[in-house]
Amino acid sequence: MTKDLTIFYDGGCPLCVAEMQHLHRLDLQGKIAFENIYAKDFIERFPHIDQQQADRRLHGQSADGNMLFGLDVTYQAWALVGKRKWVAVLRWPVVKQLADIGYLFFARYRYSISRLVTGQSRCESCAIGRSPL
Repeated sequence: MTKDLTIFYDGGCPLCVAEMQHLHRLDLQGKIAFENIYAKDFIERFPHIDQQQADRRLHGQSADGNMLFGLDVTYQAWALVGKRKWVAVLRWPVVKQLADIGYLFFARYRYSISRLVTGQSRCESCAIGRSPL
């Protein structure tokens, strides 16, 4: 079954995994596929995704094959689970530019930010809901 969106996330980042777990719980219709870019077979299953680039910036792929990046992935995911209102402001014209800069800062320093927020910078055993996602 083809999903509306596949999210390629960092499964070692506690904050990233927390967001994916939250999305997974809200995804009652199963519209989103969650793929850890550090899964052992990731490169074989998704040779078209550059793992290093996906580590620098969130990647997503829509059912029609179009690639999304950064907050565009976040917006689409939250919209698919019926929470578009929560993130709509992030795509408003002026806010979009500032939000994208803020996202790139977060993406670059997510392990340090995770340590401050959760007490751990890396999560080696994080899992999301059902298996496989």
